[in-house]
Amino acid sequence: MSNTPVYVAAGSNVAPLENLRRALDVLDRHFAPITVSRAYANAAVGFAGDDFINLVVAFQTDLTVHQVLDRLHEAETACGRERLAPKWAPRAMDLDILLFGDLVCTEPGLTLPRPDLLKRPYMLGPAAEIAPGVVHPIERRTLGELWREMRATQAAHAMRPVELAWMAARGDEA
Repeated sequence: MSNTPVYVAAGSNVAPLENLRRALDVLDRHFAPITVSRAYANAAVGFAGDDFINLVVAFQTDLTVHQVLDRLHEAETACGRERLAPKWAPRAMDLDILLFGDLVCTEPGLTLPRPDLLKRPYMLGPAAEIAPGVVHPIERRTLGELWREMRATQAAHAMRPVELAWMAARGDEA
């Protein structure tokens, strides 16, 4: 797979600004140039805890999906993520592949496109922000179209923009 477009959700609720900057540094080293959405704060989902800060990162790669997963795990570890931590608990860093080109797969530990993309405003909104014309490989509609439809339910899971210095330091919009 050469020059495959990849979209990754990044989120943290443990020192989130620091950990997101650290994760973006690792991703930038492996996949530059990267495109980063605005960062958004939102309530934890599935457990009581501090608000998460979430964003979406896009890049192109010649690596396989499993090689990309290895790099994402490296970034999570750099942020202090413990691999065996409970699923619904505070996270130093959570990096999830949302889309890997047009790949559709279901295997242990990997389902693409990520089903949560169509359920979570904090994933779909930032993805649509940086890639509104990308077509979801199963829905066959653009992320922009899917986001416009989801907005009607966004009030149930409000997001508020957060300034992330990593983006501002590189000249991107915050």
